[in-house]
Amino acid sequence: MAARIAKSLKLHFGSKPKTPSPPSTPPPPTTANGSGAHFLAMQKPINSAKEDEFRQVFSYFDNDKDGRISADELRSYFTSIGESMTHDEAQKIVLEFDKNGDGLLEYEEFVVLMEKDDNVLKKAFEVFEVEKGSGFITAEGLRQVLRRLGNSKSYQECEDMIRVFDLDGNGVLDFHEFNKMMTN
Repeated sequence: MAARIAKSLKLHFGSKPKTPSPPSTPPPPTTANGSGAHFLAMQKPINSAKEDEFRQVFSYFDNDKDGRISADELRSYFTSIGESMTHDEAQKIVLEFDKNGDGLLEYEEFVVLMEKDDNVLKKAFEVFEVEKGSGFITAEGLRQVLRRLGNSKSYQECEDMIRVFDLDGNGVLDFHEFNKMMTN
């Protein structure tokens, strides 16, 4: 479930390739009570392009702009893209990544969620694999999902986005190519 969130958001906001930037230092803690160590200090630093992307995504999620994401805000996102999520499912995700125990996701906790890798990519791939079981993301499938996310693109624009990462030139993205796209 957490995988579904992380990659759905990465795909929504990260549909064009990113140019690697030098590593940045993690942001200072923003816990509600200001106490506790910055748990991201042990995480690998994220580059500034990824940092910008994560902040943009976090801001999109944070409907009330209080600097924290609630289970209701999580559910609201999935409803907006046509996927269902129960309150209990959303609450489980929040609690899994809520390190300071306030029942909400602060930015640093959200970054940990977004950095989930392997299983997350598989789940995200499945969301964009409109023709289920095909093993490919097509331009039309990409267009449909982006439209549901409120980011309408033309068929040609979707073909162009795929072409950037289509390593074998067959006009579609397989999981390997999708993985390359998501790690750029």
